[in-house]
Amino acid sequence: MDARLNLHTSPVLGRIFKHLNAAGKVITDSALPAATQELVKIRASQINGCGFCTDMHTKDAVAAGETATRLNLIAVWREATVFTDAERAALELAEQGTRIADAAGGVTDEAWANAAKHYDEEQLAALVGIIALINAYNRANVVVRQPAGDYVPGMFG
Repeated sequence: MDARLNLHTSPVLGRIFKHLNAAGKVITDSALPAATQELVKIRASQINGCGFCTDMHTKDAVAAGETATRLNLIAVWREATVFTDAERAALELAEQGTRIADAAGGVTDEAWANAAKHYDEEQLAALVGIIALINAYNRANVVVRQPAGDYVPGMFG
């Protein structure tokens, strides 16, 4: 399957993604643990059906030392014993922040309070930012049908 539009050569999308990538750098440089960042990106991408981002962030996580067991269990994190309480709180926030149309009021106070028990204000801000950012990337990739499977860690810089 070919993409409907090349996200990497479109002048308009190139300018948009330049700014999104800059926002991503702010999050990457934050105190939010790198493993948590990847778990959140993978889970949101799974929910959104974004094969490209699921491929990318799974491979990036492996390159950063993440285990196959944890990666294989992200979609069923509630039943898995391999995630910390903090990671579980981040995954819950990511799911609710991704599925905002599924529940009246979006993210529950309970999910927010649970995340706030594990992350300070800067980390919570980074968590909100990464949830918003990965959802934007997922939507762009799904709309243009960006194919998955060919990503190689480091190919974008």
